[in-house]
Amino acid sequence: MAGGGDHPGVMDVGLEALNHNILTGALEGMVKWARYQSCFPATFGLACCAIEMMGAGAAHYDLSRFGMEVFRASPRQADLMIVAGRVSQKMAPVLRQIYDQMAEPKWVISMGVCASSGGMFNNYAIVQGVDQVVPVDVYAPGCPPGPQTLMHAILTLHEKIRTGELTQRRSGGQGAGIVVDQRDGQTLEVPIALGRR
Repeated sequence: MAGGGDHPGVMDVGLEALNHNILTGALEGMVKWARYQSCFPATFGLACCAIEMMGAGAAHYDLSRFGMEVFRASPRQADLMIVAGRVSQKMAPVLRQIYDQMAEPKWVISMGVCASSGGMFNNYAIVQGVDQVVPVDVYAPGCPPGPQTLMHAILTLHEKIRTGELTQRRSGGQGAGIVVDQRDGQTLEVPIALGRR
C-alpha cells in the first residue's frame, strides 16, 4: 500500500480516492491569484540600480520564490517593467516602445531616485521622472535601493494586484504611484527621492 497503515493510498485506489476534494472559487479571484503569482519582469536596467536588481534575483534573495526567476528579454512575454536607473532623453522612446509591446495588464516599478525623479542628474539629458514616459505603479526609493527595498516594492505590487486595486489602469493613463518604505538601512531624503526639484 502506498498510503501506509490500514487505509489505501491514492496510488492504490486511483482517482476514486479524490471524489470529495473540490477546489472552488470565483473566477476573478483565481485570475488575480494567477496574475500576482506569475509576474514576469522585463528588465530595463540602465545604471547602478540594475546591479541591485540582479542581486535581488540571485540566490541570496531569490526572487524565484515569487515566480519571478526569469527576467524576460522579450516584452511580449512580460507584464512587469522594472526601470532601474536613470533614463536619458534618447532612451525614453525606447522605454515607451518596450512598454507598449508588453502584455496587458502591465505594471511598472520605478527603482531608485534617478528613475523616480532624475536624482542628482538635474539636466536636459536625463528624464526628470520616468512617470513622464510610462505610468508608474510603485516607486522604490534609494540610491541605489537594495534588493530588500526592491523586493518590498514587488510584494507591495503583488498585494495591490491580489486585491484588484491595479486591475484597471487609472484614469488619464497614470499608475498607482505607491511609494514604499526603504528596507535596506539607507536614509531616505524626501526632497530628492519623492519630489520634483
